[in-house]
Amino acid sequence: MLLVTRRHPSKKIFMNEISIKLQKVRRFMSKRKLAAVLYGNLNNFAWLTGGKEAHVLLAGEGAVASLLVTPRRAFVLANNIECKRMHGEEISSRLWEPLVFPWHEADKAGALMRKVVGRGVVASDNGAHGTRNLGADLGRLRWQLLPPEIKRYRELGEITSGSLEKTCRAIKPGMTEHEITARLVSEVMKQGAIPYVALVGTDERIHRYRHSIPKDKKLRRHALLVMCARKYGLIAAATRIVHFGKLPREIRKRHNAVCVVDIAFNLATRPGASSRDVFKAGMDAYAEQGYPGEWKLHHQGGATGYAGREWFGTPTLKETVLENQAFAWNPSITGTKSEDTVLVTKEGMEVLTLAGERWPMVHFHHPEGCIERPDILVR
Repeated sequence: MLLVTRRHPSKKIFMNEISIKLQKVRRFMSKRKLAAVLYGNLNNFAWLTGGKEAHVLLAGEGAVASLLVTPRRAFVLANNIECKRMHGEEISSRLWEPLVFPWHEADKAGALMRKVVGRGVVASDNGAHGTRNLGADLGRLRWQLLPPEIKRYRELGEITSGSLEKTCRAIKPGMTEHEITARLVSEVMKQGAIPYVALVGTDERIHRYRHSIPKDKKLRRHALLVMCARKYGLIAAATRIVHFGKLPREIRKRHNAVCVVDIAFNLATRPGASSRDVFKAGMDAYAEQGYPGEWKLHHQGGATGYAGREWFGTPTLKETVLENQAFAWNPSITGTKSEDTVLVTKEGMEVLTLAGERWPMVHFHHPEGCIERPDILVR
């Protein structure tokens, strides 16, 4: 994949990240004539705090603390259990004033919020406490990434791809899909990330199911591993494949084809491009490679960032690709798949889940230069 030179955030921008985001929220409030905005989901909590965590459950979208933004003040709304930890480990009490209610009186949270806000209209990302649910519109505020976020994303990308590739080199025939998944999840978590999606399919299950959640099935020759890892609220997605013994000719043909489709998706994903035009580029590539109907068997991915997918590409979706927006296209042809997380910049495409130096690559000649995609690791 085409790479751009990595840029380093200035100290001023890094220090002002939260201020910039609060300004965006307040402009949104002014435009919609809102008295306040309440954020109660994990992804938005992380976005507005510069990558901090507010979870207890590993699975779920709701945060254990909410952020309340008014025209001049900012609060953290949480029970007495979580507020102490928020100010002790995650956020600054100088910026986020505490609004604390007893853990056994959670029904008082809404009244506490209203005590600060008054009678005005409050929007939220989840409709809590009688607020107006504007989650989809609020989510758009986080799509364009700031330099500090890009720096964090690069770290997560290395964790994601490195964990996948280390696992692919360590597994052996006879291991169950659950055992393979356990190894993959361990690699991710010991580096401070959290598995958001972990899929492992082996042999015939890869051909039968696009979403192969791990089972007790034992690996014989062929394994496809998918990891969507979360850290700092950001999510990076990648897929790697390993095969034991000589790779069948049909799988080689299909993997080369799906890589061409992946390249078509990514090269079309430029700032200002229409999502429909990007999707058409992918569909045209499927047809040119001789697999015109495969796209109907699984979604093709789309924009990512603080959600597994901020939006999924379809033939009719009307979105515009933004500068400094992350994408994870994941085309698949039965038996194989190609997926990495990339950053769209005005200079070009940067692969965030860049394959390691020792991982085999497939090289393709293109008018824009030689482009490479991760190959199947043959062991």
